[in-house]
Amino acid sequence: MTLIEAREDIQRLSIELERHNRLYYVEGNSDISDRDYDVMFRSLELLEERFPELASPNSPTRRVGGEPIEGFEQREHFLRMLSIDDVFSEEELTDVYQRLQRLLNLNNVKVVIEPKIDGVAVALHYQRGELAFAVTRGDGVAGDDITENVRTIGNVPLRLPDEAPEWLEVRGEVFMRNELFAALNQSREEEGLPTFKNPRNATAGTLKLLNSREVAKRPLDFIAHGMGRLDGVSVESVLDFQHLISGFGIPINSPIWVRDSLSGVLEVVRELGVKRLDLPYETDGAVIKVASREHQQSLGETSRAPRWAAAFKYPPEQKETVIRDITIQVGRTGVLTPVAELDPVLVSGTTVSRATLHNQDEIDRKDVRIGDAVLVEKAGEIIPAVVKVLPEKRGDGSQKYDIHEAVSGKCPSCASEIFRPKGFVAWKCPNPGCPAKSANRIKQFVSRKALDVEGVGNIVAEKLVERGLIHEALDLFSVGMEELAQLNLGTEESPRVLGAKKAENIVTTLARAKTAPLNRWIYALGIPQVGESAARELSRTHERLSQLKRSEILEELKTLKTGERKEDNPLLAPYQIAGEVGPTVARNVGLFFESPEGERALRRLGEIGINPASDNYAPLPAVIAADNPNPFTGKTFVITGTLSSPRSQIKESIQVHGGKVSGSVSQNTDFLLAGEGSGSKLDKAESLGIKVIGEDELEEMQATVGSATLK
Repeated sequence: MTLIEAREDIQRLSIELERHNRLYYVEGNSDISDRDYDVMFRSLELLEERFPELASPNSPTRRVGGEPIEGFEQREHFLRMLSIDDVFSEEELTDVYQRLQRLLNLNNVKVVIEPKIDGVAVALHYQRGELAFAVTRGDGVAGDDITENVRTIGNVPLRLPDEAPEWLEVRGEVFMRNELFAALNQSREEEGLPTFKNPRNATAGTLKLLNSREVAKRPLDFIAHGMGRLDGVSVESVLDFQHLISGFGIPINSPIWVRDSLSGVLEVVRELGVKRLDLPYETDGAVIKVASREHQQSLGETSRAPRWAAAFKYPPEQKETVIRDITIQVGRTGVLTPVAELDPVLVSGTTVSRATLHNQDEIDRKDVRIGDAVLVEKAGEIIPAVVKVLPEKRGDGSQKYDIHEAVSGKCPSCASEIFRPKGFVAWKCPNPGCPAKSANRIKQFVSRKALDVEGVGNIVAEKLVERGLIHEALDLFSVGMEELAQLNLGTEESPRVLGAKKAENIVTTLARAKTAPLNRWIYALGIPQVGESAARELSRTHERLSQLKRSEILEELKTLKTGERKEDNPLLAPYQIAGEVGPTVARNVGLFFESPEGERALRRLGEIGINPASDNYAPLPAVIAADNPNPFTGKTFVITGTLSSPRSQIKESIQVHGGKVSGSVSQNTDFLLAGEGSGSKLDKAESLGIKVIGEDELEEMQATVGSATLK
């Protein structure tokens, strides 16, 4: 394939993938199967690997994230990014509208009313139609450059149509949809990890992660609600701007209302107070802003907020009910989760009858007891939560609740002795053959991110274990087609069989799974705290699954003490191990393969004839670099000062050519790329004797790589 042909194919695949991303993430539609999408995506990845000089920082492949960074750079806003003043009653809202009437000398002030999304405020900057950078609000003057993390958000366009303005700054909220937030918390609870209090906390914590590959695993969304810098086009109103950006595929806030009277504003605020309960994301208010851009500019702003907008805050709805019982659920990793069984009560538009109590520490902190009157609300407007106990309504016979005592120290699924690992908040079942654990492990084993076995959903997994057809995930390979076809998914009284067609689909995808790459098998095994990124890094440093059992790399990682760096360890440094794999992951992998469960998994795989192989095996990058004319391979760059292109684009360019980019200068830095206004980083680099280069020298290095690639 020639360079011209590759460029055309990359452009074609990128445009098509972005179209499918928009259909799926923005319009909630799809005209292609997941597998066809994956094939197209992988084709683009392979082309970019073969022709790295053609890879764009805004390629659809960047959705999966990049290498960890050391810290966020601060970036100043072109226009201050202000907060909005809150009001908490209709009387205060009336004062706001009447003040607008006085300041504008108008009886009828046209305003826009829309839901206030409870997320994290972010500004997206598009330069010549390309996403250049993304910045948090920060202190309003400057914020964190979180471009790498924002690129992983599925509904954020990385490119805009040709008619996009020269510069377009879109301001909005990054958030998590309620249903996906609930799934994230459930997953963390199963791992024995602390759960997030609400979607906003989860979103804020995710955007602070320095590893964009981890961010890519979190279910983030973006909705635009405002504008900043705008070059090359003018708009006269909020509605004009929304019409402009929605035409570019940027998701906008909805529903919205336009009113020009106080009575109309109050009516909408009351209406939205009911409608917001059906929205798929958390809202905590209604934003009211003057529609006209000319009027906004004439009203101006204070030191912290615009005078042309206000946020009406709704009080959280809490209802009183009674805890009738506390039941225990057993998750994939054996974590026992207490659940409050409530007298049904209507909260925020739906009936709540159950609420998780998370763990024993949470029960003790709130002093929750069976029979207690409690206040409940829906955290994130979807997850029922016990806010607090009403001790004044407690009866004399109430007793403190203890999980261990309640289950008599036995797992409610398999009757094994439960235990509480040191440093964890949860009780766990140790039995690898526990039916509840097995069913939940099978769900991960067959998931799309693991072995992608089609047709084995929650019900099928549970029924396979319940009917005794399998006891663990690898047993799936031993179940016959006829047994699967006759699997009863219903009850004995009302049977409902799986059927031959679905059974055949399961068997076919299981056969394909036998050849899945090593990283997918590592993730499928469900080793605690070994996610997709860690599994990928483990497969880079290990050629076969069987090597993980007696891995010198993992043994050495276990010896690292707090504060010790892998780069300073002479045995580990040559491997250049990414941040996803550290002492905790190493210990968990070792414990798994030393356990009866892990030993049994290796034995069964051998019997089936499976020894998963890595498809990204490259354990010693430095050795590769020694024989490679590429001047970027194995080198670490730091970028400082003002440059001709957005820093994020330059960083991406260095990375696609094989280099690494760090946020701070150290002895491990090979090059400092310095632009105008370079400060302390330049001083430190010169004091350490680090080579300082400009953009011309960087371009010469890139040209060298391009020539080598063409040859």
